[in-house]
Amino acid sequence: MSTVGRRCYNALSPLHSLIYFAPEAEAEFTALGLRAGGMSYLAGRAAAMGAVGAGTVAATFYNFNPSLVARHIPRAWDLAAPGDVLDARLRAADRALRRVLGDGVAADPAVAEAARLALTAAQGCSAAGRPLYAAHADLPTPEEPHLALWHASTLLREHRGDGHLAALAAAELDGLDALITHTASGRGFTADFARTSRGWSESEWDAAGQRLRERGLLDGDGALTEAGTGLRREVEDTTDRLARAPYEHLGEAESVRLTGIARALSATALANGAFPAEVFAQA
Repeated sequence: MSTVGRRCYNALSPLHSLIYFAPEAEAEFTALGLRAGGMSYLAGRAAAMGAVGAGTVAATFYNFNPSLVARHIPRAWDLAAPGDVLDARLRAADRALRRVLGDGVAADPAVAEAARLALTAAQGCSAAGRPLYAAHADLPTPEEPHLALWHASTLLREHRGDGHLAALAAAELDGLDALITHTASGRGFTADFARTSRGWSESEWDAAGQRLRERGLLDGDGALTEAGTGLRREVEDTTDRLARAPYEHLGEAESVRLTGIARALSATALANGAFPAEVFAQA
């Protein structure tokens, strides 16, 4: 089920993560008094945990520079209470999903089916050792199907993400190491966007790259070596294993069905500008 689970997660993930690039989110957060950019991102994602400190956010977000986190947290909670941030985030998700999937999304039978399947899958998640998942799992499920689907996608995303951090720690990759080796794989963000959005200086990035070369994980050009590729594969395999429970709970046939619906929805969202293309590596 690990492969089935990864495919389903990959299909669903854009439906959650579009919130981090949606202009609707920044508009909602700044209307509360939060600062645009890093503060809005950090507060929006951390609010489910309550008015936590910078150390908690840096630990659970992993690849952000702790000094960047400390510039915004806990200051954000002086500007907007976590409950208000969560309400704003849900409003932003509603507006963003209607923009990229159409105004009829709330009445789309496929969306309702996907929401039911994704929520069923999320029932198979365990909160033990997964703080971001646990915090979001404590939130009420929205009634409207498109928001219920977004909520379920969030649960599955954070459940997998918490397990991924455990896999990275076991591989002795700290947050910056993880970021560099991931971008070196040619997947995800471009190196420049990853570095700047996570608050790392060029000198910090270069120093970490040198450490990774000394470990034999990067070559002189900054590409993954055979050992580096192998380690990243081990991390992803471990992540898949730790994330398979919800899809086992849902069952293979239903997981495949959810994957198909989510792929179609995500393709529509991508075609309608859910993400800025320039921040992602072109593999």
